[in-house]
Amino acid sequence: MSGDGSLVMQVSAVAIAGRALLIEGPPGSGKSALVLALIDRGAGLIGDDAVTLTSAANGQLIASPPPNITGLLELRGIGLARLPVAEPTPVALILTLGGARGERLPDTLPQRVIAGVNVPVLAFDPGTIAPAARAEWALTMHGLAFKPASLCSASQPNTPR
Repeated sequence: MSGDGSLVMQVSAVAIAGRALLIEGPPGSGKSALVLALIDRGAGLIGDDAVTLTSAANGQLIASPPPNITGLLELRGIGLARLPVAEPTPVALILTLGGARGERLPDTLPQRVIAGVNVPVLAFDPGTIAPAARAEWALTMHGLAFKPASLCSASQPNTPR
């Protein structure tokens, strides 16, 4: 944690309908590819390979663009693309790529405590069939819900398209 109570975590993140989806995994696990696919479906980039996380007074964990690499997305084998950056967004779910496979039909998810906030974690295999749509459904089905009074607008529907 820095002096202002924030920490930089080595994950990627996008904003979808006012909720942040953190994507973690080892190099080459498909984090940036999933982020790009989600952006193509309307998500906003928060950070690729690094995200600033801050605990808010209302008990939410807020994801913000990281210092030094704000707006950059690695396109493996192509280069760094500069993209618009999403506003700070409450974290709703962590997808873990490249690890042990999760349950086929999970009822409840394990939680991880980050800066004093419990965040659900889902083992996620992006696979080749609709990884972005499946990630959006994971957020819809397992992500934390936030009231419209949070930092982000709730004007967008909270269901995958």
